[in-house]
Amino acid sequence: MHRLTRINTVLIGTTHPGNIGAAARALKVMGLDRLSLVSPENYPSPEARARASGADDVLSASRICLDLDEAIGDAQWVFGTSSRSRGMNIPMLDMHEAAKKMIAAAGQGQSVAMLFGKERYGLTNEEMQRCHYLVKYPANPQYPSLNLAAAVQLAAYEIRVACLNEGDRTEMTSDLVTRPEICDAGKMQSFYQHLFSTMQEIGFLHAKNKVSMTEKFRMMFNRMNIETHEMDMLRGFLSAVNKNLKK
Repeated sequence: MHRLTRINTVLIGTTHPGNIGAAARALKVMGLDRLSLVSPENYPSPEARARASGADDVLSASRICLDLDEAIGDAQWVFGTSSRSRGMNIPMLDMHEAAKKMIAAAGQGQSVAMLFGKERYGLTNEEMQRCHYLVKYPANPQYPSLNLAAAVQLAAYEIRVACLNEGDRTEMTSDLVTRPEICDAGKMQSFYQHLFSTMQEIGFLHAKNKVSMTEKFRMMFNRMNIETHEMDMLRGFLSAVNKNLKK
């Protein structure tokens, strides 16, 4: 079950502290223990502690992060829960398939993050752009909105089932298994900052196209699953461009 320790559940901007406690309990029941909280609105809170109901250790060990970059910096694979893709070119999986991919990656020593957005509207477009995969639940299409803690519980259950079934090697074969040296989210974010500043410097990126272009470039490079040695080449190229611009 050591694979479960490589999966980080990330709650973003949670408004109700009770959901944080209930999510901690949901994770512990299924053997997961990593919880990151991105700018929670009301935490620490006695209500969170009460709703944790015996999962105080998971709650106490949770990381409180100022932003999403801090929460997912070490993750090589990022999954985000969303009932729709909003027109973004990001692969979408059902929770069952996503859980198998998470366990496959964790089994190869890779770190995984699973994102849950605010209770009222879920992940923002910018948060979705950080994801390699979007994950949906087979909910009623007329009413697909799950309570946050319930969504965490369902995800944790599927992840545990996938872990228990890990002996089936045919199911565990995936693109995630064969790419152990891919860049984590921290390296990718540093690259994006370098890339976009260079694009702006050469006049390719400007106020009218910035939002659209940065979104498209993020999704494109996320689909490539850049390896660390490939990133070294890309950063070297950008540095050479920057150097020549100063001549």
